[in-house]
Amino acid sequence: MTQNLAETFADLVIGCGRTYSAMDKLYLVNRIYALSGEEHQDFPAGISDKDILQVRDHLLQTAVANGKIEDSLTDKEILGSELMALTVPKPSTVNHIFWEKYKQSPNTATDYFFNLSKASDYIKTKAIAKNIAFQTKTDYGNLEITINLSKPEKDPKAIAAAGRQASTSYPLCQLCMENEGYSGRLGYPARAEHRIVRLPLNHETWGFQYSPYAYFNEHAIFIAPVHRPMHIDAVTINNLLSIVTKFPEYTVGSNADLPIVGGSILSHDHYQGGRHEFPMAKAAVEKTFALAGFPDVSAGIVKWPMSVIRLAGKDQDDLVKAAAHILDSWRHYSDESVDVRAESQGVRHHTVTPIARFRDNQFELDLVLRDNQTSSQYPDGIFHPHQDVQHIKKENIGLIEVMGLAILPARLKTELAEVVKFVLGQDNQMADYHRPWAEKLKADFTGKAQEADDYVLQATGRVFARVLEDAGVFKRNAEGQEAFDRFIKQL
Repeated sequence: MTQNLAETFADLVIGCGRTYSAMDKLYLVNRIYALSGEEHQDFPAGISDKDILQVRDHLLQTAVANGKIEDSLTDKEILGSELMALTVPKPSTVNHIFWEKYKQSPNTATDYFFNLSKASDYIKTKAIAKNIAFQTKTDYGNLEITINLSKPEKDPKAIAAAGRQASTSYPLCQLCMENEGYSGRLGYPARAEHRIVRLPLNHETWGFQYSPYAYFNEHAIFIAPVHRPMHIDAVTINNLLSIVTKFPEYTVGSNADLPIVGGSILSHDHYQGGRHEFPMAKAAVEKTFALAGFPDVSAGIVKWPMSVIRLAGKDQDDLVKAAAHILDSWRHYSDESVDVRAESQGVRHHTVTPIARFRDNQFELDLVLRDNQTSSQYPDGIFHPHQDVQHIKKENIGLIEVMGLAILPARLKTELAEVVKFVLGQDNQMADYHRPWAEKLKADFTGKAQEADDYVLQATGRVFARVLEDAGVFKRNAEGQEAFDRFIKQL
């Protein structure tokens, strides 16, 4: 007998082997009917009865036809999340399985959790596949460039309705533990299928989850157990090193804790990492130095567009103390000759972006010096992308960009296509703010027409290298490097 949508979806849930067995089919079908309605359940031609996301999407249309939900992106997201939640074990079960697999190896545990997060559509793999990604060769190695097309479009109905909706403060932010299993609402994502692994971390129980719109392989987020502001101190460094002890295949770092140089969410303490070797990790130490009082910690300056001190050693406590010493020195350090000021009018300007990894049987810790001053010449930030590169990247330079992976805005997909037309002398609708850059590209272009797309993309990657240079506090020139040496000597 031909099965309908609800019955097929129930079979696919059972086939996952994670939550239900064959005996549960009638129960599952009734739960699906409750969500989508009993009418309009005929299985449509042209879709696979093996593709759970295709079947899920047709159930959403069924729910609209049955009047269960409105034909809006928000309602479909919420119902889609509820349906996929049927494929995911409850949080306590996920945690039990994770830590049982961890006994085999950390990789076995993270593979389980990552694959579960993809299979449930919590990680939006189809959306992520839309991103444009390429590499650009620079003096600092190959930088990685992503034009981010994966974030969902805004729902006009939801925008209008949100203005009429009573405000709520639950969850307080999208990184709070309370998002686990949250149904969602207008302007706030559905998280019914979301699961968080509880992670013991230096006398606290943190959360470990993956990013729904991952920018790199196994893009993980580690979240503090309570809603508290980002902060960088010795505890932060200790936490990062403890995480890479637990997951030695992961790189883990923290955004800076100040506006302009920090990430997009400063209100909730969290770290990011994953199984990915970032361009900065591949960059070599170009100058070593001795760090007084820490004979077992090696230290050096990394060949990178930003100002990076790399520490390495086997003893976690030594590295924490060495990093805390550098952080404290940097927070109080000024050098007016290169516009470096620790504070102004009682406002602190200095912090670091710390990144930890485990390599060659020892800890490696990169400390990226950050300064969030503004000026009349650079109102967006002295050490922020300057105005002449903001046509490509205007947003904060956070942890991921610091490590050499550009997250560029979606607008560039269409805008760069117009730049290509301009370079080729074709009719175009290029944005005016690209013109100074595009005119130089056009004057320098000597390739064939079919090479113009890659030519413009590579030029975009080189602009990102300039963006990182703008964010560097000690510039990559003689004056800047002499100033960097002065800071190192006073350590």
